[in-house]
Amino acid sequence: MAAVTMRLPAVRAPLDSGAPRGGEKHLVAPGDTITTDTGYMRGHGTYVEDEKLIASVAGVVERVNKLVCVRALKGRYNGEIGDIVVGRITEVQQKRWKVETNSRLDSVLLLSSINLPGGELRRKSAEDELAMRDYLQEGDLISAEVQSIFSDGAVSLHTRSLKYGKLAQGVLVQVSPSLVKRQKTHFHDLPCGASVILGNNGFIWIYPTPEQKDDEAGGYTANLEPVPLSDREVISRLRNCIMALVAYKMMLFDTSILYCYEASLPHQIKDILKPEVTEEIVLEARQRLLDLEG
Repeated sequence: MAAVTMRLPAVRAPLDSGAPRGGEKHLVAPGDTITTDTGYMRGHGTYVEDEKLIASVAGVVERVNKLVCVRALKGRYNGEIGDIVVGRITEVQQKRWKVETNSRLDSVLLLSSINLPGGELRRKSAEDELAMRDYLQEGDLISAEVQSIFSDGAVSLHTRSLKYGKLAQGVLVQVSPSLVKRQKTHFHDLPCGASVILGNNGFIWIYPTPEQKDDEAGGYTANLEPVPLSDREVISRLRNCIMALVAYKMMLFDTSILYCYEASLPHQIKDILKPEVTEEIVLEARQRLLDLEG
């Protein structure tokens, strides 16, 4: 009979508020006055009342020149052009796919916004429209880039690069979009033997690093070969490390995930999410990040 671990509820000690993000963050709650200077422009998450700029959501104040906005700490994904996202096909419609991307509205992937298998670029015909379900069907996971934003806030995607397309075998982890750090690239081949796609929308895909890049398929064929046990263990450890970082509201990027992975190696995979182990490895990863910035 398998052993069962039971524990009583306990208060978890919060991590030190300092974070390797460079400088203090100005946190506000709804109704807080951000500034009384009338020279600032109102951005998302703010409103003006009695010549004061006031926060309408709880989050971090961000300033770009004279534009002030509040980035919510929690909430649905708000797409920006150029974002890398991971999504799930929910519906096949005429000349388009509906995609779940953790935003308020379903995103749209137009038939005209994809490369055909093999990376072929040409005008899409009626035959292509009839074969849409051969490329992508309900339940398929894809990686894509945000091409544009519709007037109602819905996101239009494209996969016009061979690095985008259908995702094969791996693990999907869903986190808050605010915890994914914006970087120049969101595709990372980690030295531990697995790769991650850090979607700006909070969907993270962990998968075995391919031995060779297969560009002939154009991103629409799924490799369903059995994944070796060693690769599955690495993927499972990475998944638990990401959940540990999320539990302590640590920003997710390639370095933080790798440091947490290395700190977890003395422990078994199933023990990483035990509160005392989680705290230990996250504190070690956080200290390494602070030393790196220092």
